[in-house]
Amino acid sequence: MAKTSNSGGKNGVRIVVAGDRGTGKSSLIVTAAADIFPTNVPPLLPPTRLPQDFYPDGVPITIMDTSSNPEDRGKLAEELRRADAVVLTYACDKPVSLHRLSTFWLPELRQLEVKVPVIVVGCKLDLRDEQQQVSLEQVMSPIMQQFREIETCIECSAFKHIQIPEVFYYAQKAVLHPTGPLFDQESQTLKPRCVRALKRIFILCDNDRDGALSDAELNDFQVKCFNAPLQPSEIVVVKRVVQENLVEGVNERGLTLTGFLFLHALFIEKGRLETAWTVLRKFGYNNDIELLDELIPYSSLKRAPDQVMADGSKR
Repeated sequence: MAKTSNSGGKNGVRIVVAGDRGTGKSSLIVTAAADIFPTNVPPLLPPTRLPQDFYPDGVPITIMDTSSNPEDRGKLAEELRRADAVVLTYACDKPVSLHRLSTFWLPELRQLEVKVPVIVVGCKLDLRDEQQQVSLEQVMSPIMQQFREIETCIECSAFKHIQIPEVFYYAQKAVLHPTGPLFDQESQTLKPRCVRALKRIFILCDNDRDGALSDAELNDFQVKCFNAPLQPSEIVVVKRVVQENLVEGVNERGLTLTGFLFLHALFIEKGRLETAWTVLRKFGYNNDIELLDELIPYSSLKRAPDQVMADGSKR
């Protein structure tokens, strides 16, 4: 088995912060990097790097500040096109800046064909009018329905140090453990390529070929993927969760393929994408859920020089 990284081979993540003037972009970046709220910030920060050990994945982050000035639109577009993820800011005390997300910023990203995860961040939470107590879900649900590229929404306060590290953690996570290749948000189902990969993994783990993963096989799977055994009580809980939602997910021999697929869909729905990606990468899949070249025995396939492989590329 080829060694795969749970970062998907990424050796750095580039996060671009954009939004209207005065929404707190620079204060957000400085507070995340220095853990202090800045009293004075320049109009545009230089690239800011978070150290490799800032988050558990061990992948360094570079944060790019952007200017909201009309004369800098070209530079803004260039930065957005180079982004691995985009953090879009609005100010909790300025409703018009929230409105601008759906009327300007998100359509602008689509026009520029920026197809990366978007994290929407409400800054200046400490300044929000106490009379305007509406939940983040109420505010963002209509926008998220319209713009499926939004990965996560979060509110924060640089001044009060509320949820600042979480902003860039979610952005990094969306890059290293993306939802897109795994899950169809419209139908709320696993995508076909993900299903095919998980079926292959299930078959490889079903050592006795009886169509179900026994407790021992489940434990072997857990050790292989996560380097830690499952306690018998944990196996009972896993199977109970599956069976309560899907009767055919468990039979007398163990966890069925249907149950195995359900379990991974459940992890994804609950935001535990790193769990699904750890499994896929451990079994040799890349970020497009394709097997790494060294795991495909091309050399054992005899072909004429003009023959083409099934993926459409000549080898």
